[in-house]
Amino acid sequence: MPVVDDVTAGAYIGVGFHRGDLNQWHSDLVGDQLAWEKRQFGHRARLYATPAQDALMDAQAHAARAMWNQLHDLWTMTPRCQQSLARMDQALRQARKEIDWYSILPAQAAQAVLKTYVQSWKNCWDGRAEEPRFKARIRSPMSLDIPQGRDLHIKRVHRRWGMVNIPKVGRVRFRWTKDLPVGRRANTDNRITGARLVKDALGWHIAFRIQTLEPRPKSHPGPEVGIDAGVNLPLALSDGNHQDHGRPPRLPDNTSDRDKWLNLDEKAKLLRLERRAAHRKSFRKPRERGSNRLKHIYDQIKQLRARATRRATDWQHQTTTTIARTYGTVVVEQLDITNMVKSARGTVEEPGRNVAQKAGLNRAIAQEAWGRTVTMLTYKTARYGGTLHKVPAPNTSLRCSDCGFITPGSREDQTTFVCKNPGCGFAANADWNAARNILHLYRTGHTVAIPAAGRAVVRRARHVKPPTAR
Repeated sequence: MPVVDDVTAGAYIGVGFHRGDLNQWHSDLVGDQLAWEKRQFGHRARLYATPAQDALMDAQAHAARAMWNQLHDLWTMTPRCQQSLARMDQALRQARKEIDWYSILPAQAAQAVLKTYVQSWKNCWDGRAEEPRFKARIRSPMSLDIPQGRDLHIKRVHRRWGMVNIPKVGRVRFRWTKDLPVGRRANTDNRITGARLVKDALGWHIAFRIQTLEPRPKSHPGPEVGIDAGVNLPLALSDGNHQDHGRPPRLPDNTSDRDKWLNLDEKAKLLRLERRAAHRKSFRKPRERGSNRLKHIYDQIKQLRARATRRATDWQHQTTTTIARTYGTVVVEQLDITNMVKSARGTVEEPGRNVAQKAGLNRAIAQEAWGRTVTMLTYKTARYGGTLHKVPAPNTSLRCSDCGFITPGSREDQTTFVCKNPGCGFAANADWNAARNILHLYRTGHTVAIPAAGRAVVRRARHVKPPTAR
């Protein structure tokens, strides 16, 4: 970024610049500075470590999980007036001296666990999240934080490969799929501030935290569009440019909806593995530990599930990027997805109806991941100069987008909308009709405020807790 001092100003005056011209030139430079902004984002890459390195990262992740659980026990047993970051830090430092297996975890990673735990309580007090919980060994994802980017020592060794240094593990290869600000490209404004290691069914991955200085995007001149998220039609757009991933929401053989992102061979393999796992599980006695063969079958099932999830996420990224580049204003519904996917089982006194059908619908909604789509649209529209708005969701699928009336029976089924108003008779796809209603609500001023971070943030005075925590 350009900087003007007195010496530079004197030099320009000496070569013939007038004071007025210099002031105008200085104002142009200041305006150029204001046109730049810092951007923070993440980039995830797959690690290709040796078996010994995998074992070391597993051990560090288990140590971080155990440290979280011990901090949770200590925090809950400590009186409220003595709960503080400084007190927990003192206890953590003493524990690292007395407990041997803490030494496998780097000191910076241990401090990151402590800060993350304390921040989770602050998020709970502010109403942004629930209380921190105990992390089980099986259900909790394995992860590890590297808070300082200077410890990574990233280097590109090939067109498709890079090397990264993981503390107390060594140099590990990873797939180079994006130009990272390392080496000569790195400076104060463009650099990698840290990373996080995450393990799924396909292995270990590293998520880099990147900070860059980029020009502030100009206002997007694109058109307005309303988007309705559905099950049969994933994303219905008000202008008719619907986004479909080309996969049926229901399979003809009545199998689970979760395998629609797999091809025929992968579906057949998944069915064989599930049957084999059920057969081996039938021989296991109550409270008996599962065999290694059964565990290996479950690992293969997890790999297929993770592959399907990756394909769905990749489709979401490509689709949301296309929408953010095409349209200047994107309007979506404000959906309470948590309540939408609740079970219809009911109670013993009042049992629910159509429980199996509702369970299938809940799985289909979870499969489409509407919340993740909105999150992607939130930051991608801001990156390309567009805006994202939310409107109330009630009656968007029941109202006729042509005449504006809500007539009972107009929504005939999941995909068909026929207006029963005698003077209208409008017929169209139900999701497209809802998308037109969403855009109409935005144009009439029925919008919901969205914070810059894309989530509800409660502002309170310092040291003031919410009413539920008092």
